[in-house]
Amino acid sequence: MKKNIAIIMGGYSSEYKISLKSGNVVHTYINKERFNTYPIHIFKDKWVYVDENEKEHPINKNDFTVNLGNKTLSFDCVFNAIHGTPGEDGLMQAYFELLGMPQTSCDYYQSALTFNKRDLLSVLKPYGINAAPSYYLNLGDKIDEEAIIEKVGLPCFVKANKAGSSFGISKVHEKESLKSAIENAYKEDDEIIIESFLDGTEVSVGVITYKGKTKVLPITEIVTENDFFDYEAKYEGKSQEITPARISRIQQEKVEELAKRAYEVLKMKGYSRSEFIFIGDEPFMLEMNTTPGLTTESILPQQAEKAGITLEELFTSAVDEALSKKG
Repeated sequence: MKKNIAIIMGGYSSEYKISLKSGNVVHTYINKERFNTYPIHIFKDKWVYVDENEKEHPINKNDFTVNLGNKTLSFDCVFNAIHGTPGEDGLMQAYFELLGMPQTSCDYYQSALTFNKRDLLSVLKPYGINAAPSYYLNLGDKIDEEAIIEKVGLPCFVKANKAGSSFGISKVHEKESLKSAIENAYKEDDEIIIESFLDGTEVSVGVITYKGKTKVLPITEIVTENDFFDYEAKYEGKSQEITPARISRIQQEKVEELAKRAYEVLKMKGYSRSEFIFIGDEPFMLEMNTTPGLTTESILPQQAEKAGITLEELFTSAVDEALSKKG
């Protein structure tokens, strides 16, 4: 019997368009001989199964089933392709945990933790994983520009604490631009992290569970035409993503070891993609994504390809892994 797999995509954040692309790639490439796959669009105003005729069928949120007239469609596993809330911050994971339904991404606690940049970096610090000096602000806090600059210097990065895909991020070169950058970040989140600018090579390290084992994928070097790896650089071709990265053996070994350590310390499952910047040979972590982009141009699939893993193998393995943990 083929298993029924719900591929959830969309979401409530600015990243929903990228998520729809990711979900459709999963739907296209996953092993159809073993799985029946169903695109499920998750939006604030509707959760629907979209059939091959583009007809929408509402999801029953009580048990995550679909009424198809003469039959009820239920699912054996959920493939999570939602970037941002509610798929990358723990909400969907907790919901499926309550339903006892296997899903391909990490558990709800790990998802919520990694989505919160401030908390993630604090938790990993005792395990020898370095981060840039930072300053925290919450909506309503007094903005003391002098104190911020004294702590992190200029230039600095102002980021929404809980947002992905470079939304709500600005690189600030002078004090006069600080307030507008903070206002921009508050459009995405009510918490902000302001970090020192680290001038070094930026790399992205994919770590996944593949065939039951933790696997570090070939490292990608990010070279952007823009001032930093912003949305335009990430999704509109304004960057070069070079895999494998042009880094030394020492740098490679260090960053691989740290990315794997972070994955295992946090008891991660499924896919992760961590961003680091090298200062000399030392990697400093920026963030960890737990539902990274899965389009054919996205970094994690590029890395998998270099490791000799096809998209079908990448996606099918994630479902097998989730199903193996059932019960």
